[in-house]
Parts: sequence; C-alpha cells; structure tokens
Amino acid sequence: MLGPNTNLELSVTNRSQETLELLMLRRSLTVKDMVHPGPSEEQLKQILEIGSRVPDHKKQVPWRFLTFEKNTRKKFGKILRAIFAKNYPKTNEKMLDFEENRFLRAPLVIAVISTADKDNPKVPEWEQILTAGAVCQNILIASNAMGYASQWLTEWYAYDKVVLKELNLNPNERIAGFIYIGTASKQPKERGRPDLANLVKKWE
Repeated sequence: MLGPNTNLELSVTNRSQETLELLMLRRSLTVKDMVHPGPSEEQLKQILEIGSRVPDHKKQVPWRFLTFEKNTRKKFGKILRAIFAKNYPKTNEKMLDFEENRFLRAPLVIAVISTADKDNPKVPEWEQILTAGAVCQNILIASNAMGYASQWLTEWYAYDKVVLKELNLNPNERIAGFIYIGTASKQPKERGRPDLANLVKKWE
C-alpha cells in the first residue's frame, strides 16, 4: 500500500493509461446493489489518504471524516428512525424500517464533513466548500480503483438539524456527502453523459 511517506518520483510526464481508462469508465452503483465485503482497515486508511490529496488553497484542510462500520451503522440507523418518526408521525412501520436500515445498505459509509469557515481571512468560503467536494470525488475514484462500488449521497439526513446535532457537527459544518462503499452485486449500467459541444465555448 502506498502511504504519504512513500518515496515517489513525481513528474509532469508521468502517464497512466490505466488511470485514464478508470476515469472514462467511472460510474456510481446504486447503493441497493452493494453487498459485503467492504474495504479492510488498511484499505480504508488508504482511501482516506487519497481522499485528502486534493487542491487545498492555503492548506486549510476544510474537511473531516466520520466513518460508519459494523454495528455503528445499526446504532446510527436507530437514531434516523426516531428522528424520522418525529418528523413524520403518520409514517408506517415499513418506511421506518427502511430509515433504520439506510446505513446497512453498504458495509462502509464515510461522511465527508465540510468545515468551511466563512470568516476565514485567508480563503473564501466557496473555495473551502469546493475542496470538500473534491475529497468526495477522490474517495469515489480510490474505491473504484480498489475494485469496490461506491455512491455519493446526501438525502434528507444530511440536512436535518437534529441529525447534525447527533453527529456533533459544529454550527459552521455541513455534510458534503455520505459515501457508501461495498462490493457490487451487479455491473452498473452506463448512463447518458453531457454533450461537450453544448458545454464548451472558446473565449474570444
């Protein structure tokens, strides 16, 4: 496993056709189609290290991680169930069961938390938020490169104030994404991609 202190010769001329092919084929898999196993502890460490290798203006590190594994997924699910039931008192048991089992859909869930500070005198808040988004994307790519399926979700619990309080988020912190990671039970289907002809224009 490559770690942060690995002695690598970096060069702008380094090329990796395998990396290009991975990026051309990268595709999220719906979390309902994920199964065990998930990444090992060693793999998780590397995923988070790769996730953290992002452009970061002034080295502010405007993000942090919360990981949900094994029994903690079920424990957090009970919290989601209780909060959802309070928010929607007429919800039936089937829906409450679904909410309780949300984090059981994949063997690993990583919450990427944006710690952007709007009063930071060095870096605009928007740039800090973008950095947290780049972290999410790096995690997706690293997971896929290891052979795992991954999906970046938010869903209602990323915005619920009571849920955020249960996660001990500070007032300035927000969920950039919940990244679900597991083994694919089927191959993801390709979807339509943007037509660059409609998106690219040369400035004159």
